[in-house]
Amino acid sequence: MSELQAIILGIVEGLSEFLPISSTGHLVLTSHALGIEDTEFVKTFEIVIQLGAILSVVALYWRSLLVNWSIMKRIIVAFIPTAILGLFFYKIIKEHLLGNPTIVVWALALGGLFLIIFELLHKEKADAAKKVEELSYRQAALIGLSQTFAFVPGVSRSASTIVGGLMMNISRTTVVEMSFLLAVPTMAAATGLDLIKSGLSFSSDQALVLALGFVTSFIVALASIKFLLKFIKHHTFIGFGIYRVVIALAYWKLLL
Repeated sequence: MSELQAIILGIVEGLSEFLPISSTGHLVLTSHALGIEDTEFVKTFEIVIQLGAILSVVALYWRSLLVNWSIMKRIIVAFIPTAILGLFFYKIIKEHLLGNPTIVVWALALGGLFLIIFELLHKEKADAAKKVEELSYRQAALIGLSQTFAFVPGVSRSASTIVGGLMMNISRTTVVEMSFLLAVPTMAAATGLDLIKSGLSFSSDQALVLALGFVTSFIVALASIKFLLKFIKHHTFIGFGIYRVVIALAYWKLLL
């Protein structure tokens, strides 16, 4: 992987991590389009740049993560289902799901259709939870469980948690913020586990590629978070659902 390719993938990751369009799916499709070979290093690179995007959440929400214990307890509860199932399915995900463009295309298309139908039917109630602190521990755990659907590349971690939260009568803004916050322990754990299993054996050239992708995704993700927070105040996610279907069809026609 070249330095330019690392920057391109960093931009893709930063733009897509927090939008309900699947950052992993976009990374897989972009790598395929750029002719990047699906190696163990590339899989690790994709996870490391996801961590770069996640750290942008820490930069913006550090008070909620480090000071507000009420929020932290709910994040911990939500993280437990992901941690347990993630450890159990780690090998299957890494060896058989990541890097498969066909799975990504199908997940993007079907997920997009589901998102469109869900938004057309969903009506937010007046008594929907308006703050992360108001979530019950049951709601937090179910949001964490819904996140595990994103083990399939192309499903989207963001879409899974957001839709799961909306189904449980949580306001749109609140569930999006919960999705941001839950991403921190989720991706930190995924990155740490992957680096440990890889043995941290990277050449100096590979380390540079990782650093470029990491920094790029961090900077772009900051802008992406701010965009989404403004967007959801006046829009639904139907546009993202349509985008998922269109990009899946385009990729299927042009590259598969």
